[in-house]
Amino acid sequence: MSDRPTTSLCTSSADDILVRGRSLPRELIGQRSFTEMVWLLITGDEPTAAQTAVLDGCLVTLMEHGLTPTAVSTRLTYTSAPEAMQGAVAAGLLSVGSLFVGTMEGCAELLQQVVAAEDPEAEAARIVADARAARRKLPGFGHPVHRPVDPRTVALLELAERHGLRGDHCAALEALAAAIPGAIGRELPPNATGAIAAVLCDAGLPAEILRGVALISRCAGLVGHVREEQQRPAMNALWHAAEAAVPYVPEEEA
Repeated sequence: MSDRPTTSLCTSSADDILVRGRSLPRELIGQRSFTEMVWLLITGDEPTAAQTAVLDGCLVTLMEHGLTPTAVSTRLTYTSAPEAMQGAVAAGLLSVGSLFVGTMEGCAELLQQVVAAEDPEAEAARIVADARAARRKLPGFGHPVHRPVDPRTVALLELAERHGLRGDHCAALEALAAAIPGAIGRELPPNATGAIAAVLCDAGLPAEILRGVALISRCAGLVGHVREEQQRPAMNALWHAAEAAVPYVPEEEA
């Protein structure tokens, strides 16, 4: 077998384009949805109806969050360089990370630890206790606005349940949530990214690609912010509000 690098994603000829071995013009265009194509490209397999429904629900969940860091980054960059929409969207995508939007990746790692343990409840308790001792946040848990319950989490878990994909990772999410009150003295329910980590892992996506799902979804949402900025510009107001909120103070007085 050759050591040369290869790709199984796409090739083309004068009269055809093959994507994962399927003819784009004859088998995919008009026959597969965008969500089905996302699954096919990532995994190489055709998704089931249940997998498509769960992935689609996750993409819808992450698409829009209002004037959060990703959207503000995009709007600021678009205001500065309106000739390069791609740069504005890219600026917003760079804000998808371990603390905002992309936290399903870290949560999925914890869920896998719980699922692999001989005693999942004990492992969940250990994870929570370790995080508490290290003063480390648990990715996928807690929200400054949605409490005591994140309604998106409820909807996503119900979606997985309806399609028969509420499995071990969803149970692990619940085990972690159950272990939290004993460690910190209050409930810290799973948020949307925690639910997404659980349902997508149960659906069959690998944990290490989950942040990519967030990127795909946020890309569409950020294009929506660019369009609104074209129609009803808001960045000058936010810019001046930032100047007013953070006044200049001489260094010797700071």
